[in-house]
Amino acid sequence: MKLVIVESPHKCETIGKYLGENYKVMASIGHLNDLATNGKGGFGVDIENDFKASYVIDNSKYKTVNLLKEAAKNSSEVILATDPDREGEAIAWHLTQILKLDPLKTKRLEFHEITRESITEAIENPRVIDMNLVYAQEVRRIEDRIIGFKLSGIIQKKIKARSAGRVQSATLRLIADHDVEIDSFVPEEYWTLSLELLKGKTKLTAYYNHPNDEKIVNKEQNDKILKKLDSTAQIVDIKKTIRTTESKPPFTTSTLQQEAFNILKMSTATTTRVAQHLYEGLNIGSEHVGLVTYIRTDNVALSNAFVSKAKTFIEEKFGKEYVGHRKVAKVNGAQNAHEAIRPTSLSRTPESIKNYLKTDEYKLYKLIYERTLASLMKGKVDEVSSISFKCGDLSFKCEGAKTLFDGYSKIYVFDDEDKKAFVPSLNIGDTFQVSKINNAQEFTKAPSHYNEAKIVKLMEEKGIGRPSTYAATIKTLKDHSYIESEKGLIVSTEIGRKTSFVLNKYFPKLIDTKYTATMEKELDKVQDGKISREKALKDFYYPFIKECDEASKIMYSDGDVETGEKCPICGAPLVYKKSRFGEFIGCSNFPECDYRKTDKVIEYAPGTCPKCGKPLVYRYTKNHKKFIGCSGYPDCDYIQNDEKTSKQLVVKQCPDCGGDLVVRTRKGKKFLGCSNFPKCNHMEPYIEKTIKK
Repeated sequence: MKLVIVESPHKCETIGKYLGENYKVMASIGHLNDLATNGKGGFGVDIENDFKASYVIDNSKYKTVNLLKEAAKNSSEVILATDPDREGEAIAWHLTQILKLDPLKTKRLEFHEITRESITEAIENPRVIDMNLVYAQEVRRIEDRIIGFKLSGIIQKKIKARSAGRVQSATLRLIADHDVEIDSFVPEEYWTLSLELLKGKTKLTAYYNHPNDEKIVNKEQNDKILKKLDSTAQIVDIKKTIRTTESKPPFTTSTLQQEAFNILKMSTATTTRVAQHLYEGLNIGSEHVGLVTYIRTDNVALSNAFVSKAKTFIEEKFGKEYVGHRKVAKVNGAQNAHEAIRPTSLSRTPESIKNYLKTDEYKLYKLIYERTLASLMKGKVDEVSSISFKCGDLSFKCEGAKTLFDGYSKIYVFDDEDKKAFVPSLNIGDTFQVSKINNAQEFTKAPSHYNEAKIVKLMEEKGIGRPSTYAATIKTLKDHSYIESEKGLIVSTEIGRKTSFVLNKYFPKLIDTKYTATMEKELDKVQDGKISREKALKDFYYPFIKECDEASKIMYSDGDVETGEKCPICGAPLVYKKSRFGEFIGCSNFPECDYRKTDKVIEYAPGTCPKCGKPLVYRYTKNHKKFIGCSGYPDCDYIQNDEKTSKQLVVKQCPDCGGDLVVRTRKGKKFLGCSNFPKCNHMEPYIEKTIKK
């Protein structure tokens, strides 16, 4: 019996069926170990001995390790089939160390889709572990550990921020700088002018064509222009051009996350999770099969074998005239280790397997399937008409398009595609009646906050991180309360902006996107064998430590403001402090003295409570989000703009913490739960007669 080790347990059943009864497939469930926290700075690295890394097995993985050791001992051969990227290569190498295998002789399988053909080809053509890939992953992990520990320690001490990191801090700066730009935006006045034109049954909208494309900047200028209008408008020029719009390439990790967000409204985390399910395989009838190729990729190319099959499929389904010939350009900075994300079989159309998929799985698979086909189809051909009108002494313009050949748009319409209105056949000299004048004062708007799709796009464009880290980076920033999501838009928090500002002031090079991109390129050089692991680490470590030491000396501490009172326990000054529950007064000698004054600092908000008439005050959620509530809490639970919370019915006092027991609903059933949940999780059955009248 031969043992095959993969990363994910979801792959075991599928790959096991493909390999047959002579193979046993087990999963490492990701990384089994990580850098220790011993040595200088707790980095887990021997700086003086060529940065030799010290690894320890994760406490949660001992059971998995013991099972793998036992299986390896009872197997005739151990074969490693972890994911085909740096992380997967590192996991494979760590497995050889844990299971005491020779990394130069142990077979390493590489496959980019979980299908019978791909697994069979991999088992027939094994390779050995690529140590350059392992070194590149190790350099990245060591650099991230050193930056994370060293930088996080400094900002935790100085400004009480939670953490900093190579990728997350550069990404945070992009968001925070953009939000500062939005806040400092000054609106400028302008006026819009358009005419609704009518000739028989033909209706058009023509827009004012100001000389030099300048805007109407004030009411005085606007009124002068209005006086020049006539009751009719005549066509004075018609220009027609043929425009061919080529389809976009198939998906990479980042473009899939962007398109899924824009079209399907899926977060990057959801897209990554659902795509992983499609890659690892699902039950389709009697077969468990992977539906898409490897999902962590920055390559837009497709295999020649797939392209050949796809062109035949397109010709048979749509006609020979729809078959395109794509020239694939290399994406700047891409590793191109894998194909673009595509379906593993075109015969599994979205509709044919819809009943086997969950809603999100079906939507994402359909997006991938149709985008892949569209990328190999001919472009859409439009006849674009630009019509110039004369109304009095003023010029107006109307643009529209008529599709001559639908091309790829027969199956796929891109989210950002220019959609011009259809314009019927018209002639120079045609006269239209002005049926309505649309005229309004407007003000320029500040740039919109970034959404997740835009952040992913910026990370890719600026070379921050890799496909596998985009979603994880956004999640980390959210978990640390550096950013918040508001109606799909990402907004930096107060502590997020403060952290970014301080890092930019004292570590401008480190969180500069160009520096982060340069570090990624250095990792690529290690992977390609152009520089050694040791050189890459030395070139990074010594300048970084010097910069940290210098910054630590001059960086200000974010000191607490004294109240003028003394601590009744130890005599130290009392200071204003902030916690996730709001502001309070506590001892400056914390943690040696944990005295906290019961009176909280009250910040009053405008107005009074509509339920009890007491003043409204500002409070903070556990995520540091500010809201307005009643100063009479807990006697009154009113929260402004939170109808659901304000209508919660208080039944009685919680016997565990003294909070309120309120009526809650879960799966359609009512129960009593503590208002201080999750700090207190006391629950009781809901009995109608216990409700206070």
